[in-house]
Amino acid sequence: MPVTVKEFFEPQTNTFAYVVHDAATGKAALIDPVWIYNHASSSTRMDFAEQMLEYARALNLDIEWILETHAHADHLTAAAWLKQQTGAKVGIGAGVVQVQQAFKTLYNLEPEFTPDGSQFDHLFGDNESFMLGETTVTALHTPGHTNDSMVYLFDDCAFVGDTLFMPDYGTARCDFPGGDAGTLYDSIQRIHALADDIKLYMCHDYPPAGRGPEFMTTVAQSKANNKHIRAGVSRDEFIAMRNSRDAKLGMPKLIWPSIQVNIRAGQEPPAEANGVTYLKTPFNLNPAELLD
Repeated sequence: MPVTVKEFFEPQTNTFAYVVHDAATGKAALIDPVWIYNHASSSTRMDFAEQMLEYARALNLDIEWILETHAHADHLTAAAWLKQQTGAKVGIGAGVVQVQQAFKTLYNLEPEFTPDGSQFDHLFGDNESFMLGETTVTALHTPGHTNDSMVYLFDDCAFVGDTLFMPDYGTARCDFPGGDAGTLYDSIQRIHALADDIKLYMCHDYPPAGRGPEFMTTVAQSKANNKHIRAGVSRDEFIAMRNSRDAKLGMPKLIWPSIQVNIRAGQEPPAEANGVTYLKTPFNLNPAELLD
């Protein structure tokens, strides 16, 4: 029996999260859940994640996994809270170790933070498979946007993170630490080599005027119509386009609060001597100077 997919849209960050369950057994995975963060007040809400839980509970689903497609730079993950509620394991790509190493330097994190991926329950390697009920799930390493970017393939459903967007929006930026446009091109070719009828589920959508947010396309539609990497676009052409475009982009609004939480699998940084937890924001930082 196929898996059932339910999407949830968080409009402040234009994020899609998913509850995916094996129809035969009710075993479920939550993908890219959002912990809502108000940047102005530095306050949080968990109602988006609660909506996902309410849906799962209404269907009596057994949540076994919380899957991150990467350590997001545009929203905080609700993974730690959801693990506490469900007992599910939190998984991410093994490349998160490189992401942690880079950002431990950029944030000058506390010595006790160990950049070895141990904050997560499982680090997926390329082509690693696991069972969700009677469904085989395969984790595909798709770096280029970030070192830890993964696609999770459930039967005919692929959850692609930020690697690809809807065809009229294009592809992920490659200017974060560890990003590379040529590597992204190669990763997308791997996705486009999947069967044409595979459904590609987005992590974000930034719709142009005239349409609302959309969460799914197909391999065939992406190959034919993606504005950045449709069939016939060469690797060199893509690299030139991506590098030129990225040079003009501003940083995501929530990058600094998000990543220091997300590389901890959704845990807050440790409280300081006064019992208060603080999020760090570098002042006048050129990341390249610290990462050379």
